Amino acid sequence: MDNLLKGRDFLTMQEYTGNELKIILDEASSLKKEKYKEKKEKLLSQKVLAMIFQKPSTRTRISFEVAMRQLGGHALYLSWSELQLGRGETIADTARVLSRYVHGIMARVLSHSDIDEMAKYATVPVINGLSDLHHPCQALSDILTIREKKGNLTGLKLAWIGDGNNVCNSLLIGCSIFGVNMSVACPKGYEPDKAVVNWAKQKAEKVGSVIEITREPEKAARKADIIYTDTFISMGMEAERKKRLKIFIPKYQVTPKLFKYAKNDSVFMHCLPAHRGEEVLDDVIDGPHSIVWDQAENRLHTQKALLAALL
Repeated sequence: MDNLLKGRDFLTMQEYTGNELKIILDEASSLKKEKYKEKKEKLLSQKVLAMIFQKPSTRTRISFEVAMRQLGGHALYLSWSELQLGRGETIADTARVLSRYVHGIMARVLSHSDIDEMAKYATVPVINGLSDLHHPCQALSDILTIREKKGNLTGLKLAWIGDGNNVCNSLLIGCSIFGVNMSVACPKGYEPDKAVVNWAKQKAEKVGSVIEITREPEKAARKADIIYTDTFISMGMEAERKKRLKIFIPKYQVTPKLFKYAKNDSVFMHCLPAHRGEEVLDDVIDGPHSIVWDQAENRLHTQKALLAALL
C-alpha cells in the first residue's frame, strides 16, 4: 500500500482527499478477496492497537480486534473506567503515555473534542471509532458496500431517513467527496450538523452532486439508489425516548411503502443495531432490498485496510 497515508490520523474523513480514500477502499476490496493472503496476513506483525471505549460497541470492537489479529498484530481493549481517565488523568497525558507503548489508538468517545485532544497529543495514529459528531469508519465502510453493489459511486442518490446524527454527518462528508447525491429527510430540530452540511454542499458543488435537507421522506426517497436509516434514540439519549418516538414515528419509519418511491433496484442500509418496529420494519430489514449484513461484514475489511494504511 502507498506509504503516503502512514502515520496519519483518521478523525472525520475531511482530512482526506478522494484519491486517498480510494486507496483505502481498493485495499479493502483486495483484502476481502483474499488476494496475496499469505503476504498480507502478517502485514502488521508485532504491531499493537490500543482501543479505548467510553461507549459500548459490537461491530466497532470486533471488527478492529479481528482485523488486527488477521493482519498479525494485537489489539488491547481498554474501557474508559478501567484506565486512569476514569480517575481524572487528562486525555493529553493518556495519549502521551499510550504513544510510548502502542503503534496506534482507536477511541470510541462521547464528545468529539476528546478525540481531537487525543490526536493532538498522541505521536501515533489516532482513529475515531465513533464520537457524538462523526462516525467515519462506518461511513467509509458503507461507501465500500455501495461501490460493491452498484459498481460505481458518482451520480448515485442516497436517501437518509430519520435523525441527522453522527453517521448521517459522516455519510454527508463521504458522499460529497465521492460525488454521491444525498437527500436527508428529518424533522425540524433534528438536522445534521450545520458546519458539516455547509462543508458537504461546498464539496458536492465542486464534483457536480447535490446535498439537500428536507422534511419529507417521500421526496428524499424519490428515485433513490439507497435508502438508509439509523436508530432514533442513540446511546445517551434514552431519557428522550418517548419524545423522540412521538416525533419520528410513523412519518420517518422506513417501510415497504417508502421503497415504492425509490428505484426498482434500490437497496436498504442500516449501520446497526436496529430497533425493529421503530425506524425500520421487519419486512424491510429482512426483505429483498436489504444489504445490512454485507454492510456489517465490510466493517472488518475496511478496518483492515485502514489499519494497514495508517500503521
